[in-house]
Amino acid sequence: MSNQYETLSEEQQQELLEKYDPEAGTRKLKGIMGWIVFFGLLAFSLFQVYTSVFGVLTAQLQRTIHLGFALALIFLLFPARKREAGRRNKVAWYDIIFALLSVAVGAYWPLMIDELVNRVGRLTQLDFIVGLLAILLVLEATRRTVGLPITIIATLFLGYAIYGPYMPGPLAHRGLELDRLVQTMFYTTEGILGTPLAVSSTFIFLFLLFGSFLIKTGVGEYFNDLSIAIAGRSIGGPAKVAVFSSALQGTISGSSVANVVTSGAFTIPMMKNLGYRKEFAGAVEAASSTGGQLMPPVMGAAAFLMAEFIGIPYAEIALAAVIPAVLYFTGVWIVTHFEAKRTGLRGLTKEEMPNRKEVLKKSYLLIPIIAIIVLLMTGMSVMLAALYSIVISIVVSALNKETRIGFRGIIDALVDGARTALGVAAATAAAGIIVGVVTKTGLGLKLANGLLDIAGGALLPTLILTMIASLILGMGAPTTANYVITSTIAAPAIIMLGVPDLSAHLFVFYFGIIADITPPVALAAFAAAAISGGEPIKTGFESSKLAIAAFIIPYMFVFSPELLMIDTTWYQVLWIIVSAFTGMIAIGAGVVGYWYRKIFWYERIPAIAAGLLLIHPGGMTDFLGFAIFAALIVVQFIFKGHDTPKAQVSG
Repeated sequence: MSNQYETLSEEQQQELLEKYDPEAGTRKLKGIMGWIVFFGLLAFSLFQVYTSVFGVLTAQLQRTIHLGFALALIFLLFPARKREAGRRNKVAWYDIIFALLSVAVGAYWPLMIDELVNRVGRLTQLDFIVGLLAILLVLEATRRTVGLPITIIATLFLGYAIYGPYMPGPLAHRGLELDRLVQTMFYTTEGILGTPLAVSSTFIFLFLLFGSFLIKTGVGEYFNDLSIAIAGRSIGGPAKVAVFSSALQGTISGSSVANVVTSGAFTIPMMKNLGYRKEFAGAVEAASSTGGQLMPPVMGAAAFLMAEFIGIPYAEIALAAVIPAVLYFTGVWIVTHFEAKRTGLRGLTKEEMPNRKEVLKKSYLLIPIIAIIVLLMTGMSVMLAALYSIVISIVVSALNKETRIGFRGIIDALVDGARTALGVAAATAAAGIIVGVVTKTGLGLKLANGLLDIAGGALLPTLILTMIASLILGMGAPTTANYVITSTIAAPAIIMLGVPDLSAHLFVFYFGIIADITPPVALAAFAAAAISGGEPIKTGFESSKLAIAAFIIPYMFVFSPELLMIDTTWYQVLWIIVSAFTGMIAIGAGVVGYWYRKIFWYERIPAIAAGLLLIHPGGMTDFLGFAIFAALIVVQFIFKGHDTPKAQVSG
């Protein structure tokens, strides 16, 4: 099926990834250095698998070894300047030194653990030098892998810790001496070796490894064929294929940009070839791919951090996120449907469809994803669930010669999984610096109180300010770091106003993710525009329109935690789903301006109002929402004209 359309080559996909995703800009090493990196990545994965099977090491040992592996490999793979990536197959001499220093930093705790424990609270000259090196190496590794913004933020927090006495007003604090700061950052579990890196060195790594094994089975291409088989022939079918495929791709990709490039390399050319506007084709893919991080069972890496921060099992977070995630994709699907009706975009013909029997024959590739859902829901630990799912992926792949993962495939999957974990390790280490400063200086409480003061102690203004902060941070920081910052600064302000912890944390999680499609800096939309040939900013605005649900749903589950299945019953959940889905139809029609026919501005306003009332759980709001919804349908049929456009055949 995919051969019917001119899709992007692997080289073109890699070029786009390197342009819009800092984590993709690695050197192409060969020879001895290439083998050193290959075996380094393999050893990294084997260490993580070994400790997950035979027991995680003590906190300092597990995290410093994980950090040492990540830092050393980052300096060998990621050049100091982006323009060097992919064009040089040699490692600069200073990067070799940085890599060796990283190994020393990672080995320091394992080699000196007895002495470090015995002199807790006191640093020798060597301790100080190693700790300071760790901070500097983490900052530089973060700059190379995830970009300058988060590095600047972490550096500013370090400056705040030292120059506290010189800060204005309520931000002032006693300040930390440099040796005390170094001790906090590297010799306690409150800084670099804190909770974010702990999650990276356990749960996140294994789930990235699981995604790597899924990719080796060819499940990504199967997602495309399955999506076409389900939605291809409907109105606007190719766009709906992108929505469905990207939702599935989100289970194996933790990056919006990576999802856009891999899935969009196929779906965007298909949409364009059938007459879809460039910006619309790119927007559909960008909005859908970004939502992949919101879709359980395997959500973005920040969701694992949330489990640790709140102190609840990851399975509960994934379960709570089901309705909002389904609502998100339903919203994108509905807006896409109405846009297709408005502009007359056709679906695929029977000849353009894949053989459904052949698609069904490969449905066994979904078994690992179903397995991880079942294992998580039965209460199994996250690490064990990921491990068993990896084994199941290997077994399932053996059912067909085309999908079989042989010994070399297993080795490659281990190497690829470790490679994808490097950026996450750097980002979580930098996030640990931020958390350490916030904890040591009490900055979190100060900023939370300041946020409440600005908002006048009211919930809605506090939520709006938090949303703005999350979107701004999301323009330059990866989701993981964004979530760490907003969850330590903004989420406490929301919680102080009586909102459940889970609702507050999911609120900042959502807006940190959809920053990828929110102009002026919308990396996922820009990557999609590069594939479609559309105008980037226009694609960003189209993406935001398609993902309108994402800007509404977080407010809804803050005001009504029932959407997260908190303190509710099954029949209440069923009613919430029905009313919320109905609401999404009304909002989609209002945003697009088309339903059964074109709807005018004076109809669009009540349509959006009805949608908001229906999404908000509650007896009176639901009654009013359904009443307006029914009235709008009646008006649509009574005054239905003959304005349905004919199917487009060209762009």
